[in-house]
Amino acid sequence: MIDIHAHFADEGYAFPAEWEKIRAAGVTTVVLASDTVAHGRAHRAFAADHVGAYFCAGVHPSETADFGERELDALRELCADEKCVAVGEIGLDYHYPDTDKRKQREAFHAQITLAEEAGLPVQIHSRDCAADMLAVLRERKDSLSRGFLLHCYSHGREAEDEFLSLGAYLSFGGVVCFKNARKVVESAAACPTDRILSETDSPYLSPVRGEKNTPANVPAVLRRLAEIRGSSFESMKERIRENALRLFPKLL
Repeated sequence: MIDIHAHFADEGYAFPAEWEKIRAAGVTTVVLASDTVAHGRAHRAFAADHVGAYFCAGVHPSETADFGERELDALRELCADEKCVAVGEIGLDYHYPDTDKRKQREAFHAQITLAEEAGLPVQIHSRDCAADMLAVLRERKDSLSRGFLLHCYSHGREAEDEFLSLGAYLSFGGVVCFKNARKVVESAAACPTDRILSETDSPYLSPVRGEKNTPANVPAVLRRLAEIRGSSFESMKERIRENALRLFPKLL
């Protein structure tokens, strides 16, 4: 099983015990998404020491206030690593009222260009910004030829088909297990079989409310996705693995 999006850096996990727990749950592959350059470096070091761990290099939209050439140079170095499978997580987040939308868009465009130069797909964070996100994806469609993932998809059925038409893969995590997650469940049910992926976004959004999330919860997410889509657990697991390897060919 694969967790296509998790965070370990500065999150207080106790290793090696946590990694042993993840592997015991049957999760063989974890892709660590980075919010900052520092997190990318930490995840690179972790991936170097752990079979089945990979990472993305990117600056989260909420961390782009000081984004510039220095950060791009550092990300370029990280992208050259053999275990860097994507640029991410990057994108737009308009959730907070003091958001500098212009700065976020500039950093997003710059990192899309970086992914194109590096020949890597992109992991995208997209919250409360559907119209602007669609506009950027339309504008940069040719630069995203290696593919892109909208992680923890939350824009609902009303926008889903348009994102898919632009080539998006969609990943779903513990939120599909929440009783009040009707919109996310509808999106997961409608997602084409060859575009769906699973994640945990650990340590956030645990399928068990109040608990710290972990990639060891991937089986719970897969069971719920299989239930939603009228599929078997084994079929869901294999399909998601196929999709992950197609989008992120550097995964072994």
